Amino acid sequence: MVGITVGETESIDKALRRFKKKYERSGVLKEFKKRTFFVKPSIEKRQEKIKAARRAKRTRNRY
Repeated sequence: MVGITVGETESIDKALRRFKKKYERSGVLKEFKKRTFFVKPSIEKRQEKIKAARRAKRTRNRY
């Protein structure tokens, strides 16, 4: 469960922005989207390989 405490002098906009950041970092939405539909294991493995290749390429280009 994601939650924040809002100070008395803190504006609603600032509190909402903090909540959105915390919500996004916790991965709740990502997990929800992942569970909404079934992905075949073979496709899941393929996607993981593609992601790993992208990460490797990014780290190679960075240094």
